[in-house]
Amino acid sequence: MPIDIDEIVLPEEKTVTDLETTWNVLVFDDPVNLMSFVTLVFKRIFGYDQQMSEKLMLEVHNSGKSVVWSGAKEKAEFYVQQLQSYQLKASMQKA
Repeated sequence: MPIDIDEIVLPEEKTVTDLETTWNVLVFDDPVNLMSFVTLVFKRIFGYDQQMSEKLMLEVHNSGKSVVWSGAKEKAEFYVQQLQSYQLKASMQKA
């Protein structure tokens, strides 16, 4: 008896890809950049208001690092590149 290809149903496999994983963008403290400059960069890149930008900058300054954004991998890579273009120490990691 021939098999009707239209009747074959393959189960869907659910896989987690890097695109579905949340990524954190981290900024690390450095002895070079002024706190006011770091605040300004956060405002420019992420569109944060003054209060949020200062909060994150102080976290970087006092704790040595801060998660400044979380989301999709591609956007996280873009943000890390932008932060590095302003000479900030930045990286990303899976959340």
